[in-house]
Amino acid sequence: MIRINNIKLPLGYTDEDIRRACARELRLNPNAIGKAALYRRSIDARHKDDIHYTTSVDVYLNVNEQSALNKAKSKNAAITQEYRYEALKAKDTAKRPVIVGMGPAGLFCALTLIQSGVRPIIIERGSKVEERTRAVQTFWESAQLDTECNVQFGEGGAGTFSDGKLNTGTKDGRSRKVLMEFAAHGAPEEILYNAMPHIGTDKLRGTVKNIREELLRLGADIFFDTKLTNIQTRGGAVCAVEVEHENSRRIIECNELVLAIGHSARDTFELLHQMGVQIVPKPFSVGVRIEHLREKIDRSQYGAAYKKLPASYYKQSVHLKDGRGVYTFCMCPGGTVVAAASEKGGVVTNGMSEFARDKANSNAALLVSVAPEDIPGEHALRGVEFQRELERKAFQKGGESYRAPIQKVGDFLLRQKSTGFGEVLPSYRPGTEFANLDDILPSFVTDSMREALPMIDRRLHGFDHPDALMTGVESRSSSPVRIVRDEDLQSVSVKGLYPCGEGAGYAGGIVSAAVDGIKVAEKIILS
Repeated sequence: MIRINNIKLPLGYTDEDIRRACARELRLNPNAIGKAALYRRSIDARHKDDIHYTTSVDVYLNVNEQSALNKAKSKNAAITQEYRYEALKAKDTAKRPVIVGMGPAGLFCALTLIQSGVRPIIIERGSKVEERTRAVQTFWESAQLDTECNVQFGEGGAGTFSDGKLNTGTKDGRSRKVLMEFAAHGAPEEILYNAMPHIGTDKLRGTVKNIREELLRLGADIFFDTKLTNIQTRGGAVCAVEVEHENSRRIIECNELVLAIGHSARDTFELLHQMGVQIVPKPFSVGVRIEHLREKIDRSQYGAAYKKLPASYYKQSVHLKDGRGVYTFCMCPGGTVVAAASEKGGVVTNGMSEFARDKANSNAALLVSVAPEDIPGEHALRGVEFQRELERKAFQKGGESYRAPIQKVGDFLLRQKSTGFGEVLPSYRPGTEFANLDDILPSFVTDSMREALPMIDRRLHGFDHPDALMTGVESRSSSPVRIVRDEDLQSVSVKGLYPCGEGAGYAGGIVSAAVDGIKVAEKIILS
């Protein structure tokens, strides 16, 4: 196989366009190309009068590939091999690790284990995705929060009710396995080649269900609506877990326990802290969801060609004079701002898009970095309490009915409470209440956002439009703690305890969490 990089394709290209472009690069007749498949595709919008796709294409020839490559003398082409993940073969297939959590880390840890002959037991405090979807819709429509099954807890993890973004900064080759597994279980094939791949919350739910059915078919045991309540140890090592289901408790013996608990399992953080498991505070971020008209963002990004392209994505970051960072995160083109609380009396926001990304607004988290030293005290979980306090204030300012506090950007910059909406209408349900965000977020956060908004606008025109909306609070972008582990990925405090994924402080999105789950599985298989 020959991979050709830097192939330029027009908007609206066809398969024949791909073949011809590859033939030109290799100086061959198009008939010599047996197959041409996209490996990577990105939109080049640096010049608004010449927006096109830049691609990498995998080519299979009907002639000798090395000879053809030698004659072509192309700097963009090279022979390469298709990616294959070689599953490890477990020496001991009788052992049954317990995995707590069915987000990306837990799912891919389980999938990797079972593909190697190890049958895990999976514990998930929330429900399977079909029932979970109904619980989430009930919350959004009637403000009835289920604290065990919601946007944060349940099959698929928090990412199930998001955009299903699969772009990642990790260079780990296992990320290709993650994409291939998602595609094999029902995700759109384009995730395999798009530079900014996404599944969409609507398609992700079915994909997660298909992975679950695969795990069950291969012999995994999955217990939904089942909560971890205690971890038993003997001689400094895990020997069993105590779980609760419908007020009934049981003990499951195990020697390997994977904690893929997500960033919102605050009660589990507290349990670990009480056990003496080493947990340290880590940097995280807080802020708001900022919402614009999708068409305005698309025009700003693509110019006159915006109607020919999918809803546009952006990622912005600035460093302020005091050294603090402000950035956008989890951008949801053509999506909605969603209620993502998991505790009574708190308002949490997140963003969500369906695969089509065709809603009226686009939104992103606008976040300000928070260092452990920004929070008074020495307690390892002080970041958790910091998040919780912001969520409580947002709940109060929203009217104590899970309505979210909201403020127009123009009014926020003028430090005044909004009294009406302009061109952007809020997408958040169960509803919103006008409030002054300075009454909710600490001054170092609001002052940083005020400084950053015009800076970002200089890069992305319209970002600080006065009618854009800021909905609070976005407090769960990442875990405020790290469960310290050693080079074998086990807790430094308890042998056989594997902190894993985003909640443990070792990932920052669907793909990186899934990769961490694979790595933990590999360590268990080889142990």
